[in-house]
Amino acid sequence: MSFKSLSFLILFFIFSTSTAFAQIKNEREHRIKKSQFPENARLFIHQKLVNAKRIRFYKEIDGNKVSYEAKFKKDRLQYSIEFNTEGILEDIEIEIKPIDIPNETYTKITIYLENNFKKYRVKKIQQQYLSDGEDIDQTLKEAFQNLMLPSIKYELIVNGKKEKSFEQFEILFNADGKFELIKKALPPNYDHVLY
Repeated sequence: MSFKSLSFLILFFIFSTSTAFAQIKNEREHRIKKSQFPENARLFIHQKLVNAKRIRFYKEIDGNKVSYEAKFKKDRLQYSIEFNTEGILEDIEIEIKPIDIPNETYTKITIYLENNFKKYRVKKIQQQYLSDGEDIDQTLKEAFQNLMLPSIKYELIVNGKKEKSFEQFEILFNADGKFELIKKALPPNYDHVLY
């Protein structure tokens, strides 16, 4: 093989791998200052969150979608409230344990994980209350009372091994444990951490 053809082969390999990596969907969350949070969302938090502790603000970029999240502790539970760029409520999530999920639902979730991963470890489970954008007070009431409704979702952060190595995934299930969505999740971007 000549030097010219070898260099062409190397350049082809570099360009083809960089194109493959560019197609990975980058989802990043990083902490931001309160002043960088949408004003409508800041007003909402100020008016609606009573007795919330350790409120922290984040910006999440998921492909082309940008959203903002406030994370806090209330009544010994970890919450996060997600807003769009206009400061409109999208959902409320509560961090829960497997024991908080009905047995039948958790069995279906476990079967899905066992069938789709060689090995896996659930890092976090969140119970999700989606906002319809109309009755925000009702959504807040349901989330803060931790109600088991047919409309809730379960979002799992899972370290899973499908082929050779472990990757992190976000997996969404409905209230009955039926699979809805899976996407690869990248670890948080610690370059933007505020102290």
